[in-house]
Amino acid sequence: MNAYIAQIRMNLRLTLRDRSVLFFSYLFPLIFFFMFGQIAHAEQGGATQIVNMVLTIGVLGSGFFGAAMRAIGERERNILRRFKVAPISAGPILVSSLVTGLVTYLPLVVLVLGLAHGFWNMPAPQNPVSLYVFLGLGVIAFRAMGGIIASVANSMQEGQVLVQLFYTPMLLLGGATIPLAIMPEWLQIASQFLPSTHFSTGIQGILLRNETIMDNLPATAALLITAVVATFLGAKLFRWDKDEKLRPSAKLWVLGVMAPFFAIGVWQAHAKTNLGKEKMTLRELNRSRSFLIRDVKVFVGDGQILDQQSVLIRDGKIAKIFSGSAPDAKALKAEEIDGSGKTLLPGLIDVSVHLSTPGIFSNQPGNPSKSGDSIDRELAAYLYSGVTTVNSSGDELDLMMKHRSTVSSGETLGAELFVTGFAFAGDGSGPSQASAVHVVKSPEDARMAVAELKKSGGDGVVAIVQGNAGQGNAGMPQFGPLDPTVFSALAQASHDAGLPLVCSTENSTGVAAALQASINGIEHGSVSDAIPDSLFIRMKDGKVSYIPALAGLESMIAFRGGNLTPLQRSLVAQVTPRPAIESTVTLLQSPQLKAARAAYGSEIVRYDFAEQNLAAAFRSGVTLVTGTDSGTPLLVHGPAIHRELALWVKAGIPTPAALQAATFDAARLIHADNRIGAVREGYDANLLLVDGDPIEDISATERISEVIFHGERVDRRELFKQE
Repeated sequence: MNAYIAQIRMNLRLTLRDRSVLFFSYLFPLIFFFMFGQIAHAEQGGATQIVNMVLTIGVLGSGFFGAAMRAIGERERNILRRFKVAPISAGPILVSSLVTGLVTYLPLVVLVLGLAHGFWNMPAPQNPVSLYVFLGLGVIAFRAMGGIIASVANSMQEGQVLVQLFYTPMLLLGGATIPLAIMPEWLQIASQFLPSTHFSTGIQGILLRNETIMDNLPATAALLITAVVATFLGAKLFRWDKDEKLRPSAKLWVLGVMAPFFAIGVWQAHAKTNLGKEKMTLRELNRSRSFLIRDVKVFVGDGQILDQQSVLIRDGKIAKIFSGSAPDAKALKAEEIDGSGKTLLPGLIDVSVHLSTPGIFSNQPGNPSKSGDSIDRELAAYLYSGVTTVNSSGDELDLMMKHRSTVSSGETLGAELFVTGFAFAGDGSGPSQASAVHVVKSPEDARMAVAELKKSGGDGVVAIVQGNAGQGNAGMPQFGPLDPTVFSALAQASHDAGLPLVCSTENSTGVAAALQASINGIEHGSVSDAIPDSLFIRMKDGKVSYIPALAGLESMIAFRGGNLTPLQRSLVAQVTPRPAIESTVTLLQSPQLKAARAAYGSEIVRYDFAEQNLAAAFRSGVTLVTGTDSGTPLLVHGPAIHRELALWVKAGIPTPAALQAATFDAARLIHADNRIGAVREGYDANLLLVDGDPIEDISATERISEVIFHGERVDRRELFKQE
């Protein structure tokens, strides 16, 4: 042990006297720190990428140059020969190299983190112990790899070749200098065989997602195994004299010490979990950017309209709203976006979509025509259209949860997804378990169903309350009315679980039945008669929201009549593959679809009643909320809410009231008004920037300038290129 301690002390003293070591350990990384920070405007966000790059470069340099090339140089200059005659083995020399690298590296970590916080406002890591342990383990592992290279290289020239063969790909393809998520997938998979990839991914996870060592256990274990094995082999292959030569095959030991990472790479080529993490990392970096939308008209969401506002976005939130003149964007360390002549609104919210049905018909491969085939694409289409939040209704719960997870994690980019699962209904002439309906036959059934929905992570409850059996609800199978005791139990269970309950009705009798219990919303209302004012008064007094879904009704009527107008709108063409539209047009006229069109819906459906009921609800002071029934035949996912708003204005609803229904009031119905649905400080930066003024012309909502989602400026052109 004395030999180890003595060697470590001597090595540290020599290292600290070496100015080149100090330069390459501290000044050289700091040059990269400030240079790339300036290029990337790290003060506006994304500082963790620069920090990760500098720390990773420091570790790679310490391992391949500080350990490998220095050891080879000492052997070439016959310095190691002097130790050969002393009573010392290779162990103390190798261990002292590892300890020296660790001691000289860790101060760089403190320095870089401190500078990033001071210059760029990067928050301190929440798990510093995990960060330092992981970094320290990385230093030891990469210096041990460098020791193996030093052991097998027969000359300085050979050592330089070996070092570059490992250092260059690890530097460029490890994710520290170039984000992996922007590389082709084959290259991302290839990078999973490199130790630096797992090292860099671990650093990003700890800094960005507050992960710990345990969250990066495979990488941690691989680094530890590599450090132990490489140190052991380095001692076995250690050579004191440059005249001692090894066979060329000995160089394979360098590959041998990377076996743990080869195993991880093989697994990742199959599982691709790290590829998902890299997408999440890039997403989080994009959402950490800061920018100032200057001199813009703001529709707050709650009815307020404010002129000449400037909105500062930082770390995915609305950080500050300035009235009148605002500070210079550079002073706020933010990028500037000119909002002149534009209007900023909260991201639009659609509380009734059916993601399992695409709204179009196609028999061509690759087109969104089958249930569940392209839900991620549909969520991307909503975001493309300025809809940042949707509520799935009548869709399989587990399937929706899967897609909600990928979107919420940032692995895929699409609208935020709220889930209600299958709609609940009473027993009737329809099948006992229709594709979008779950039959409840007793109060206990109702309570158990709601409890299971809550346990599974559901966000709300939908119930079908038909007034007259035999009329059919917008093409749904026939279901009997929910027994009053069952419905009451369902409503109470929803209330106790904190889940909003929305009832789908088709006539005024159904509305009256729904209002017998404590509910949160009524969808469709009546499509066959006028709802009495007395029921609207009860809705207002009970704070029950009204969701007319005019766009869905319009498309249903168009489908029955073979009218293609719903497909002939600009945004529809932008979000829907052309072959899918062409196929739908062809199939719409086919004999088999003509029969389906004739049987779809009900002859008694009247659009004029639905329009009149919406106007009456507004006059009575009922809270209005936008839901489109997207997924209804000919109503594709994404743009429908713009049509819904236009239909409302046509029906006499003032534009500010319609926009409020699509933002703040919709957020309130789904119990999310504490963070979305309004342009307020502290709220999520889910925003829609449009050219013109939708208050004066509702069609301006379709003239989209920017979509901002959790603080990320969405590249709408790339949304449909996601894999």
